Amino acid sequence: MTNTFRVEVRLREGEVDANGRSHLTAAHQLDYTQLAACSTSRLYFLQGSITADDVEKLASELLADPVTENYECGMMNDAQETPFITHHSPFIIQATLLPGVTDPPAENLLRAGQLLGIEGLERAATGQSYRLEGDLDETTVHALAVEVFANPVIQRFTINQPITAPFFDFQAADETVEIVPIREANDDELEAISQERRLSLDLAEMQAIQIYFREQERDPAEIELEMLAQTWSEHCVHKTFKALIEYTGPDGEHLTIDGLLDTYIRAATDRVNKEWVRSAFVDNAGIVAFDDNFDLAFKVETHNHPSALDPFGGANTGVGGVVRDVLGVSARPIANTDILCFGPPDMAHDDVPEGVLHPRRIADGVIDGIEDYGNKMGIPTVNGAILYHPGYTANPLVYCGCLGILPRGSHVTDVQVGDLIVAVGGRTGRDGLRGATFSSMEMDVATSEIAGTAVQIGHPIMEKQVQEVVLRARDEKLYNAITDCGAGGFSSAVGEMGEKTGARVQLQGVSLKYPGLRPWEIWLSEAQERMVLSVPRANLPRIQEICAGQDVEATVLGEFDGSGHLTLFYGDKKVGDISMEFLHDGIPQRKLSAEWKGATSVTSDKPSDINPQSSLLALLAHPDVRSKEDVVRKYDHEVQGGTAVKPFTGIANQGPSDATVLVPLDTLLNVEDLGVVDSDQSSKGAALSNGVCPSYGEFDPYNMAWAAIDEAIRNVVAVGADPDQISILDNFCWGNPKLPDRLGALVRCSQGCYDAAVAYGTPFVSGKDSLNNEYTGADGQKHAIPGTLLVSALGIVPDVNKSVTMDWKQAGNHLFMVGDTRAELGGSHYTMVGGMGSEGNNTPPAPIHQPLVRFQKLHQAIQAGLVQACHDCSEGGLAVALAEMAIAGGVGAEIQLQYAPRDWHAAYSTDEVILFSESLSRFIVEVRPEDSDKFREMMTD
Repeated sequence: MTNTFRVEVRLREGEVDANGRSHLTAAHQLDYTQLAACSTSRLYFLQGSITADDVEKLASELLADPVTENYECGMMNDAQETPFITHHSPFIIQATLLPGVTDPPAENLLRAGQLLGIEGLERAATGQSYRLEGDLDETTVHALAVEVFANPVIQRFTINQPITAPFFDFQAADETVEIVPIREANDDELEAISQERRLSLDLAEMQAIQIYFREQERDPAEIELEMLAQTWSEHCVHKTFKALIEYTGPDGEHLTIDGLLDTYIRAATDRVNKEWVRSAFVDNAGIVAFDDNFDLAFKVETHNHPSALDPFGGANTGVGGVVRDVLGVSARPIANTDILCFGPPDMAHDDVPEGVLHPRRIADGVIDGIEDYGNKMGIPTVNGAILYHPGYTANPLVYCGCLGILPRGSHVTDVQVGDLIVAVGGRTGRDGLRGATFSSMEMDVATSEIAGTAVQIGHPIMEKQVQEVVLRARDEKLYNAITDCGAGGFSSAVGEMGEKTGARVQLQGVSLKYPGLRPWEIWLSEAQERMVLSVPRANLPRIQEICAGQDVEATVLGEFDGSGHLTLFYGDKKVGDISMEFLHDGIPQRKLSAEWKGATSVTSDKPSDINPQSSLLALLAHPDVRSKEDVVRKYDHEVQGGTAVKPFTGIANQGPSDATVLVPLDTLLNVEDLGVVDSDQSSKGAALSNGVCPSYGEFDPYNMAWAAIDEAIRNVVAVGADPDQISILDNFCWGNPKLPDRLGALVRCSQGCYDAAVAYGTPFVSGKDSLNNEYTGADGQKHAIPGTLLVSALGIVPDVNKSVTMDWKQAGNHLFMVGDTRAELGGSHYTMVGGMGSEGNNTPPAPIHQPLVRFQKLHQAIQAGLVQACHDCSEGGLAVALAEMAIAGGVGAEIQLQYAPRDWHAAYSTDEVILFSESLSRFIVEVRPEDSDKFREMMTD
């Protein structure tokens, strides 16, 4: 007999309810100050052939802390559905995930129940209950439920009524295959099909599909059309960066650009031509040499649209996805990075667009999602940045990065005909359906209502188990190729791996979270924590044995068969058949128009009477500049024990490090195993940093690209990285590329990327673009993000023992400024806080001559032991850099601005320019008096 029980766990009287306080603070930040108190409890729903004694055992031994918590258990019945509180304060809100949404704690609860010997437990779910007190009414409580306590995109809630168990009726297996009539459709009908199904395909692409199926003399099945849409999505194929672009620049300049990716990004890497680049742009992550035995893999992804709808889940799965990218090149993850862009945290509640979460709620959810995934997987989060701008209000940007290490030559990509297609990891559900196309579309007020299934929920503990399977299989050489199951699910993973061979897939045997999925849902699901391997038949038993040892399911999906087709079956029924050639090469090249009219002049009505002292204080309080310790301390940056230069440094760990330096544990163990003593390899490190400065793009995207690359590189150089062994990644987040002004700015930015990468001798090894970051409000107006380029840098530190930190070390030491200051206040943070210098307000930082030479000389000085502290001049210029170094070192300084290097033009001598200009390639360097002459000599040779 199947029974359903409910368990509620609450804190005992007198215990501190941190969760309740957190929600109370969130409500007050959104101006719901009438909420006076909030207390919380956890809900658990248990179903199966279980008894009250079974539930009592689970509650007492697993669900409740006997020291601090009490619990109540009861069987659920119709009588409990009546209201249990009158409609006045206190109010009770109860919330659960929607039926079918992944519930990781519930999945773990089922496993734990088995370990406790409760065999009849079949289903579990979790929820929350919130008791609210204050001067409240039903309207206010409903608003609180939607804006603070639940997210309708993925959750359901009740007010003053017990919530039902979030279980849906078991459904029978569903082999339904819908045929979509497109062969005879006219152009309007083709576009309507694309829009109604959220395929995000334009007319030319729909026409290409129509022609293909006319040649096949049949209409496509839904699974085939959806597979083409995911494979051809902007997210997967980067069709804007491969488009033929007619570009018009200032003064009538005209260019025909055959793909931004090949013309600028890859072209820069080819021209720089570094022999230590192992893989660039062809794998899930870029790979570079580290030492004689190991390589490093680095990838940064974005998860913007999902994070706008479900901040926790979007960021959570963003981290999980980029970790799988690194696993997808057979590397062990050793560090995470995160760069976040939000709307203003103090935005008035009434100013938030309809259908958009408040920036504070988005920020809190995103930060918690990042913390949850990285900390649970045991991967240190070591580097990042947080920026704020009104343009990010409806479209937050969530950049998630991962660094991994792998033995030289261990990443294989040679699929063989006859290899089995093996999926390992989590089960498949309706998570993330059409996620790739969803991420390729603009959002509007209805997005949250129609795209809930595009949001995935992460399960970091499962991914940790999958990681151990992959690494053991790698070391035993059990697979011929591997990739992650991300955007497009099995469709993209198997489609990419089998591009040269073809594949035959059986969908009926896929492990499902619940029955009732149709074939296309199984094939396109973006359920998380799944990898796909190409496994020789003889190795399958060993793979299965490793998976069983890690409590991970392994499922054979089919085989790579040499047919040149991707053929899909559900039982004996063929449900899809597309040629690999058409799937990967059939997409027509987009033809787009772009225009950039020249650098923008920006005026301001802010007051100009702010003095340098008040300006510095305002800058130190600016959201972009202020300490991010309240966020960073949530992340574990010490796990794995390899963080040599940490996110904070100084006598009280209060100074923001320019970059993080890591010593990978693998290399230390390898040196120890080899019996090597004092090896150069044992002291090698890797430095991670980023550069992002969207405010400069409002003046000139070309300058923004230079500045982002310069910032990323100078940050790793400042801690001791060799400027001749730095690789970079590009991540473009932009608006609608079909609008000529948006695309013109993107072209201009790409040109800056090429020129800067060549100037610094730094190759791009990986990248990603996220376009269509625009929101159409209820008024029909489009709101685009500022065009934002993130550049992430990975530098090799020859000797971590010579790494330098930014905190001042000793009173009496000399301070040097390396680099020239120019009147470049355009887009500066000084102007953001009201400073209006007489010169340079419309001039963003410009490229400098021979920057690499300057960085090489500084590196030589660091290696020679002449540098005691080094800090780059970035947001807020010289003034903020000096203040941060003083705070970190607990030492003051006397500065003579007249000695600051500059172009000796009268306009450049103002205090405002010297203190607050954000000119590129500048550092503040601390040197002992006895080393000053040698330092000058080395820097000027």
